[in-house]
Amino acid sequence: MKQGRIALAAIAVVIPLAMVATLYTGVQQQASPSSSATTAAKEESSRLKIVTSFYPLYDFASHVAGDRAEVSSLIPPGIEPHDWEPTPGDVTRARNADLLIINGAGFENWASGIGAKALVNTTEGLDLGPAQKDEEGHVGVNPHVWLDPVLAKHQVDVIRAALARADPANAAYYDENAKKFSSELDALDSAIRQELASCTKSDFISFHDAFKWFSERYGLVQHNIQGVSPEGEVLPQKIQETIQTARSLGIKVIYSEDLVDSRLSNVIASEIPGGKVLVLSPIEGVSSAERAAGIGYMEKMNENLANLKEGLECTTQ
Repeated sequence: MKQGRIALAAIAVVIPLAMVATLYTGVQQQASPSSSATTAAKEESSRLKIVTSFYPLYDFASHVAGDRAEVSSLIPPGIEPHDWEPTPGDVTRARNADLLIINGAGFENWASGIGAKALVNTTEGLDLGPAQKDEEGHVGVNPHVWLDPVLAKHQVDVIRAALARADPANAAYYDENAKKFSSELDALDSAIRQELASCTKSDFISFHDAFKWFSERYGLVQHNIQGVSPEGEVLPQKIQETIQTARSLGIKVIYSEDLVDSRLSNVIASEIPGGKVLVLSPIEGVSSAERAAGIGYMEKMNENLANLKEGLECTTQ
């Protein structure tokens, strides 16, 4: 009988202890998500805040930064960037960023007045020749370097170096990401050379003067409807000159762009025997739908290559 009382007493002690242990575990489980959220918030706040001026630089910086930085673009999807001006809210975003990454070469004339903590000019160090006046009277160098994969590698390396300086703890990570993306640009360069080697034509008509560096890299001759900006006025004389150029060179494809009205290109194509319009994107922006579908710089460059091959009458590889 005495032993029975002892056993019951032991059980009585064990049960409360078990309840205490369960309650303690429950408290730990309840506290854990809060602790995790706090840690995540600290990690988020410690990540570099990078603002880029427009889409190509957003794409390049995103490849280099990976998940160690927060990357955004000032210019929204689908907006033509040449004559874009920042709003007061955009200025605040750019000033609050750890890095403001721009193309340079006169593309973002507003950037110098932003007052950014660190302004990263991705064309610094490139020899783009002397400033020249285009058909619309703009004086400067041609800024469209990102369309040449070799020059784009320079931009990627400038971004890598800037991120490594701003966040030395993750420098090796940024170096590895930049190396990987640069290898993809090398592969793109090789593919373009190979695919265009079989073309019977070298002349093409672009909408605006965006493919200077691309053309020089790959031995092509660009004729353009507009100057370095696609938003200027096109005089009737220029339209007639373009039609005559197409006829004399046997050009059948007139290229438009994804961020401009294609009606002018259609008018010119209608005056050419067998004329048609295709898109040759300067990749100055992508639509929200394209971004959601994962279409970026590489995909757009490959689309350009396919459309160029048709216009240059290349044989299928």
